[in-house]
Amino acid sequence: QVQLVESGGGLVQAGGSLRLSCAASGLTFGAYVMGWFRQAPGKEREFAAAINRRGSSTYYGDSVKGRFTISRDNAKNTVYLQMNSLKPEDTAVYYCAATLGWSGSSSPNQYNYWGQGTQVTVSS
Repeated sequence: QVQLVESGGGLVQAGGSLRLSCAASGLTFGAYVMGWFRQAPGKEREFAAAINRRGSSTYYGDSVKGRFTISRDNAKNTVYLQMNSLKPEDTAVYYCAATLGWSGSSSPNQYNYWGQGTQVTVSS
């Protein structure tokens, strides 16, 4: 079955960096657009970033644009999210997701598969 497993979350001070990874199995990784979403307590799931199948095009939510970078390694079936200049408001559970749909898919409803999430906490 399809599995998406996130790693790399943790506690970091404001201004710091983290790199999240998402290892995929049970699917033809290169056929899927990959995305990262986040969800803070009491808030809706928010789009962070997406990357097309070849890794040549990327898309970002307004709140992370210029600070986060999404990338993928199709040989390793892995997608990454490099997060720089972190702020306390970036604190959330971060999820990776996969879709057969459009490269710029930013709605959670457009994604077929989800990971379990990894907690990112940014202290002030």
